[in-house]
Amino acid sequence: MSDNAVTGASIGPSLAETAFAWFLRLVAAYCLLFGVLYWIRLIGFYDGPLWRIDTMPVYWQVAAMTLAVFYPFAAIGLWMLASWGPVIWAICAAAEITMYAGFPELFGSRSAVVISHICVAALYVGFRLVIFFQKRRTQRHG
Repeated sequence: MSDNAVTGASIGPSLAETAFAWFLRLVAAYCLLFGVLYWIRLIGFYDGPLWRIDTMPVYWQVAAMTLAVFYPFAAIGLWMLASWGPVIWAICAAAEITMYAGFPELFGSRSAVVISHICVAALYVGFRLVIFFQKRRTQRHG
């Protein structure tokens, strides 16, 4: 039996890799949604207090403008399964965790956002570990 016949079954992505790709695309959709929500806040489409860039304090202006640009950029990278996509998402997540958990007196307390970022990060690490151990086991037995 040739080596190609033996390795042919393991050439495609594993179930974990396929699930990981769908997970990243789901996170990409949420990043795009968050980016749109920050843009809505910046242009004043929603009528609420501090929901327009010229009525926001400077710290909100900086945070909202940064996240309005970074979230769609992260969405593109995650959707394309590019290696830089999770890095940009991590920057956005760290910024929002710092905003809402570190400075609740300035940005308010949004524990759901903080918890969701922590859960996504934990799932990401879990997927990466499973894929790592699967590849290591395949290389050892292959």
